[in-house]
Amino acid sequence: MFLIFGLLLLWTAVQLYRHRQEDPDVENNALVRLSRRWLPVTSDYVDGRLTARDDERWMVTPLFIVLVAIGGTDILFALDSIPAVFGVTEQPYIVFVANAFALLGLRALFFLVTGLLDRLVYLSSGLALILAFIGVKLVLHWTHGLDERVPEITTLVSLMVIAAC
Repeated sequence: MFLIFGLLLLWTAVQLYRHRQEDPDVENNALVRLSRRWLPVTSDYVDGRLTARDDERWMVTPLFIVLVAIGGTDILFALDSIPAVFGVTEQPYIVFVANAFALLGLRALFFLVTGLLDRLVYLSSGLALILAFIGVKLVLHWTHGLDERVPEITTLVSLMVIAAC
């Protein structure tokens, strides 16, 4: 799992760095496109409702598609942050609690970060660097299990690199 998670983090870091100057396009999101293809969607919002009845047929509103996109982002965040936390500690309880609190605070911080994105010009580059570092650390940890001569990166070094970034 350390190898798979490490490679996932490395791939994510490369993608994040490659697209650091681009704004995300929600219309091209695979989950949004799949939802629009499989579910009948109304053309307008209907009084803040998730579903509406149109011509004797139940349809979802664009608000439902928004919730699908947010849920997909939460799942992607959780899948991506689990190996990152494993890069700092191997305690399953700490990994679970860190991800649970991160998911709980993600929506609240979203509005704060959205307002600051124009000022945080190095956010994507720094995050890509941290993800790449943790990915390398996980791959080295996996390799260390195969060959004792491969060095391991300590938790203190990991925290110093994260703080420096």
